[in-house]
Amino acid sequence: MTADLLLRQIFSGLASGGIYASVALALVMIYQATHLVNFAQGELAMFSTYIAWSLIQAGLPYWAAFFATVAIAFVLGVAIERIVVRPVENAPVLSVVIVFIGLLVILNSLAGWIFGFTIKPFPSPFPEQPLFGNHYISSHELGSVAITLVELGLLFAFFRFTSLGLAMRAAAQNPESSRLVGIRVGWMLALGWGLAGALGAVAGIMVAPSVFLEPNMMSGILLYAFAAALLGGIDSPGGAVIGGFIVGVLENLVGALLGTELKLTAALVVIIGVLVVRPSGLFGRRVVTRV
Repeated sequence: MTADLLLRQIFSGLASGGIYASVALALVMIYQATHLVNFAQGELAMFSTYIAWSLIQAGLPYWAAFFATVAIAFVLGVAIERIVVRPVENAPVLSVVIVFIGLLVILNSLAGWIFGFTIKPFPSPFPEQPLFGNHYISSHELGSVAITLVELGLLFAFFRFTSLGLAMRAAAQNPESSRLVGIRVGWMLALGWGLAGALGAVAGIMVAPSVFLEPNMMSGILLYAFAAALLGGIDSPGGAVIGGFIVGVLENLVGALLGTELKLTAALVVIIGVLVVRPSGLFGRRVVTRV
């Protein structure tokens, strides 16, 4: 592999990694609230992307449709937590997993029923010509990375410097103590679902111009994001972000060296390898149980 091709694959992998990081971060937020993986996260992102497509088709400017969709996805995430997840929060783990799988199937089928299963092109807000005269990364990929970094920066500032963000972190880490100091844990968890829905919407809108819009567009991306979350640490938001960029670059390098057929296999190898060698991930907390 030449140095030029290597740089192309790395920059393209970073662009893909930004998408995986957004979805992985959404998975981590749900895991912190429920200690379960939301298998419907990809379908929620896909459905939100269809909403953005519908708004654009209705004549709304791209960025107006973008922010409107993020707001709608936030409300949808909160509604799912309050209506679907809350009634089964004390149910056996298997019951909650079945609920998540049911959400996946329902959202996938509903999208196909409403919008059809034909592949639809999705517009990009960025010019076709590469920005700043570079030939290593397309303008859409560069724009996607920029939007992802801004999104992650805003999210970090929210959780680090606002009282609401600190309350959400406390509710996720120690709900019993949080209730004792007056934090409404139930609503904090619902807001976490809303943020996860918004993160997924951004990821779906950014990836749709590359993979095209159809009901199964997020299935492979969810697997990559799951690998990223496990690699970084399923309980570590920062680790999930770093894991997303690592998986994106690894996926592209594997595709260039061994063929695109093995790209998805690379994600599965990462998942299995992390579970075998370091189940807590690179930045996850190790849980020690006294016996």
